[in-house]
Amino acid sequence: MRKEIGEGIGLDGVIVIDKPEGWTSHDVIAKTRRILGTKRAGHLGTLDPIATGVLPVVIGRATRLAQFYTRSDKIYEGIVRFGWSTDTYDRAGEPTSAKTPVTLDAARLEPLLDRFRGEFLQTPPPVSAKKVGGQRAYVLARKAEPVQLEPVKIRVFELTLLDVAGADARLRAHCSGGTYLRSIAHDLGQALGCGAHLLELRRTASGEFEIGQARTIPQLEALAAEERLADAIVPAAQMLPGFPSVFVDDPTAAHIRNGRNFPASPFRAQSASRYVKAVTRLGDLVAIGEAVLPNLYHPVVVL
Repeated sequence: MRKEIGEGIGLDGVIVIDKPEGWTSHDVIAKTRRILGTKRAGHLGTLDPIATGVLPVVIGRATRLAQFYTRSDKIYEGIVRFGWSTDTYDRAGEPTSAKTPVTLDAARLEPLLDRFRGEFLQTPPPVSAKKVGGQRAYVLARKAEPVQLEPVKIRVFELTLLDVAGADARLRAHCSGGTYLRSIAHDLGQALGCGAHLLELRRTASGEFEIGQARTIPQLEALAAEERLADAIVPAAQMLPGFPSVFVDDPTAAHIRNGRNFPASPFRAQSASRYVKAVTRLGDLVAIGEAVLPNLYHPVVVL
């Protein structure tokens, strides 16, 4: 019987996948599970089928850490095509406006970008994974049922115009989790009065995971064939670098696994934190602890 990744062989963590165009995030998870021979895998943030780039896949016991990544910042590069809008806000959708010839002027476009910088309310695309009455919006949209999504507060830390060519504008965006570049593209088209949609999108970072760490599916298959999958895994103890590490001995680790509180030295270099990582001297993550008293933590997630 084949042993699953993470069961007794210490491979719990993240594999950063460079998602190919045309695949859904679910497709990537299904393929990764087959390559790794495990059912315990999930992604940290959906990418649309037309998008490529960073899709972090948590595996093994590290799937328990996914809850801490729900609002991770993202960095994207994308191309917005002006001239018409679509019902999905990207090139995969049907046109919802007449096609208009456009030649962009960077000097005219740049001031419009100010509307999409900082903190503001954004209405998600009608074809999205947002839930309406318990159903995904895209399911309702495919049934031609009306979709009314509430605006969501997001933050765009950076929105840079990289290039303008004809009717296309290349943008880079650093934004909070839950931000839709498709909505920014659509709304830019409305602001310019000619319609627009997202033509291409590549995610270059998601939380602490960057494109330089990413493996393509063929690369992952090659590592599996060479029995070198460990080379692609970011260990669980290296995840959540914003949480300070508290090193624990074997008796303390056993207490933590039984749900007991554990101390953190008041003399450690890191300042007080709501969460810490309890890590063995061998570098294995035992648990995430939440502060209950100064320098005392309760394990809220145990690996």
